[in-house]
Amino acid sequence: MQKEDDPRKAHFKKYKNAAGGWGSVRALSSILGRERVLVKGTKVLLQQNKPDGFACVSCSWAKPADPHAFEFCENGAKATAWEITSKRADASLFERHTVRELEGWSDMELEAAGRLTTPLRYEASSDKYVPVAWDDAFDAIAADLRAMEPDGVVFYSSGRASLEASYLYQLMARMYGNNHLPDSSNMCHESTSVALPKSIGVPVGTLTLEDFQHTDCILFFGHNTGTNAPRMLHQLEEVRKRGVPIVTFNPIRERGLEKFVNPQSPLQMATPAHTDVSTQYVRVKVGGDIAALTGMMKWILETDDEKRMNGGERIVDVNFIAEHTQGFDELAAAIRKVNWTDIEKASGVSREELIQAARTYVNAKAVMLMYGMGVTQHREGVQTIHMLTNLLLLRGNIGKPGAGICPIRGHSNVQGQRTVGITEKPELVPMDKLKEQYGFEPPSKKGWNTVEACEAVLAKNVSAFFMLGGNFVRAVPDHRRIEPAWREIPLTVQVLTKLNRSALIHGEKSYLLPCLGRIEIDRQASGPQAVSMEDSTGCMHGSRGQVEPASPQLLSEVAIIGQLAKRLLPFNPKVTWQTWMDDYSTIRDAIEITYPKIFKDFNRRMWNPGGFARPMGARTRQWETPNGKANFFPPTCLDADPDMLPPGGDVLRLMTTRGDSQFNTTVYGLSDRFRGVHGTRKVLLMHRADIQQLQLSEGDIVKAISVVPPGEDHIDRSVGGLRIQAFDIPRGCVLGYYPELNPLIPLSHYAKESKVPAVKSVPIRLLRDDR
Repeated sequence: MQKEDDPRKAHFKKYKNAAGGWGSVRALSSILGRERVLVKGTKVLLQQNKPDGFACVSCSWAKPADPHAFEFCENGAKATAWEITSKRADASLFERHTVRELEGWSDMELEAAGRLTTPLRYEASSDKYVPVAWDDAFDAIAADLRAMEPDGVVFYSSGRASLEASYLYQLMARMYGNNHLPDSSNMCHESTSVALPKSIGVPVGTLTLEDFQHTDCILFFGHNTGTNAPRMLHQLEEVRKRGVPIVTFNPIRERGLEKFVNPQSPLQMATPAHTDVSTQYVRVKVGGDIAALTGMMKWILETDDEKRMNGGERIVDVNFIAEHTQGFDELAAAIRKVNWTDIEKASGVSREELIQAARTYVNAKAVMLMYGMGVTQHREGVQTIHMLTNLLLLRGNIGKPGAGICPIRGHSNVQGQRTVGITEKPELVPMDKLKEQYGFEPPSKKGWNTVEACEAVLAKNVSAFFMLGGNFVRAVPDHRRIEPAWREIPLTVQVLTKLNRSALIHGEKSYLLPCLGRIEIDRQASGPQAVSMEDSTGCMHGSRGQVEPASPQLLSEVAIIGQLAKRLLPFNPKVTWQTWMDDYSTIRDAIEITYPKIFKDFNRRMWNPGGFARPMGARTRQWETPNGKANFFPPTCLDADPDMLPPGGDVLRLMTTRGDSQFNTTVYGLSDRFRGVHGTRKVLLMHRADIQQLQLSEGDIVKAISVVPPGEDHIDRSVGGLRIQAFDIPRGCVLGYYPELNPLIPLSHYAKESKVPAVKSVPIRLLRDDR
């Protein structure tokens, strides 16, 4: 494995093959060999995403009732190998290295050291992490927390913790006294959780896997399916065999939405055969989705006007709109006012292309719309989602087979955590039920989301920061402001499986609590335990560990939460922490009591092939909105990031992204083969004409400097040592990697209403960096 990231030594070669195929097979063999689990990993992968196996620890795409023989993708296999690795970051690693020395390691090197094996406490005198007994760690952490005001303590969670662990975690936080429960959803699909309830009355998508069998058109917005949810390519392959058109809106061509070779198809593996995925690829510029959607709807409305005047068949579903919606007239008036010149300029797409996409849409009877963080992570991310639902509602494409909306969620239980109470918003939690069930007064004050927690850290209002998984310090924006302030937090505690940056940028007191991974057998007093999670389609699934733990000293997330809660909170006979730790089925019984509508007969149904679906009113056109209708929302702008300077002159618009050897902040390798990048992540991919206009050349090393609007702060936000490379991307737009470029993103640049960091559109300038 290449460890040194020197962009001068990198090479670039356009990837001409399809997604999947032999490229995925080679990548799989490489990661299994590198982690020294070739035999073990091959056996384990056969149980991945199977009804009685384990749920993938990376993405949250749906698990089918009738799985393929190999129900895993390349990135899912990488995540599995990464977790079951034979490498160990044991106590000897910390005997050899100070924390300051480890800070010099890259993200990849830190996690590649292997699984943590013992609880650790930071010792300031030696600048090292030293082993600590579990009981001593729990006693000390609980004592410190009891001495603090609850309003200064944050309980963060990543999207990987199970439903069982998440439920106990939110209960512990609320019994402690606050709703400071930010989670990774605050950084990705919180815009979805804000927008969809207002539009259609549900906080999640409406589609299931069965809808793929009935759809006759699919629209994609802002998602790299081939890297971030590759198992979906099986469903896309099937719909393309039926001739279903797929129209993709994205600034760059992503290979998984162009061509796919199914590794489980002998014919495709042995011949040049492949599946052409997108039938039309609309190259919107960064932040241009609102304008593109406005153009499509403008043509639909104008065409419908002509048909109405000429007595033709309407292409707007007037009966659905009259019976089920509100706000159509306001939407139509706003759309009609916008001229095509402004639409083309803001979207970066020609009128003809948008009309072609709109024709495809209106010629279909059942349309599915999928979207990712290319939509949600903009200043107007919430408005963009409203525009997506506007388009679907125009033709009644929600609440019937083969039609609906699907936010493609990232981490494997990020959606499920919200379902069982991980949220800073008390109005989303059945507080009266918790009060009745557990005999305490839940806090009513709104808690902090991710951005607000960061603001509290900067204001020195945080006394302790507890992290249930994740790599918070690395994942958030504005590193150069956050990291110094983070070191002044009196106490940081991290539950994790591997070493990462957040363990090294620590508080004055710091504890690392290593936990079991989901793939490991979790033995408790009543025997081996199972856990559960919710996928992107709102279905709940059980998951059983398959391999022996990396160390006998590891505890499960449930056990860590339970042991801390027993010490932290006053005794309450209604809160049975020990019983829950001994038998996780009793946690599921408790969840069922709190959420009876969603989790009825939880322990039995979690093993249904394909899982069980949560009730979803919008699937049957029951709109759980204040007015009982699905709502149209007129656009107020065309640019999804009006708070930032537009591209032009020497200002470029940066879009951060993940590579194909990466999942969130976990980096498996320094190459991104689909984009032709080999041996570096310190690169900016630019349009060749922009490189020439700025009088730069391919291979030049530059510094990127964030450009904030006049009147904003004057903090230096820059990242140097970046290599320039020509790439097929719209003019004025630049592509670079997350989280390395997070220092360029102001904490104040976030989505209105949801406060999701707007990492998909940041104005920058480039200077030569001759260091």
